[in-house]
Amino acid sequence: MKKIAYLLLIAGFLFGAYATSLDDQNVEWTMFVIAAIAAVVGVIIAKRADQADARADHVLEANRNELNESIANIVRDLDEMAGGDMPKDEHLRHCIDQKLRPDLRRFVEARGSIVHLYSLQTYADIMSEFAAGERYIHRVWSSSADGYAEEAARYLKRAAGQFADARDQLARAGRS
Repeated sequence: MKKIAYLLLIAGFLFGAYATSLDDQNVEWTMFVIAAIAAVVGVIIAKRADQADARADHVLEANRNELNESIANIVRDLDEMAGGDMPKDEHLRHCIDQKLRPDLRRFVEARGSIVHLYSLQTYADIMSEFAAGERYIHRVWSSSADGYAEEAARYLKRAAGQFADARDQLARAGRS
């Protein structure tokens, strides 16, 4: 279905370009409108195919696992970093880049399924906590790079709290 959609889109654009190039003074509007309609129909079909793919059971289940695993890993790694001997300076930045970034990316790539699995409100609540935690991690990284170890430690704990809240909300949504 997507191939047909993309073919309509491409044909619409090419035919529209052809229709406008026939005469440098006048546009053959009938041909152009037909081309535009074909392109719009192609876009609509492609969007519907994407939505159907996003709602497929196997995609939702895989993304549910990605969401739960990645947020659990983030919380675990932040707790390890914030507890006891917190890494300092470059080691802290290295830990963030090596341990947290892959799981942050995994969560972000799967986040669209939250709406399909639970609700838009649940998505908003979880992503609000997640985004705040992510901003704190960026602040930790920057503070560490600038030599403000106390600020980095303070925001690392805040980030851990935000991600723990996001994890708990995701877990509650999964039980409902």
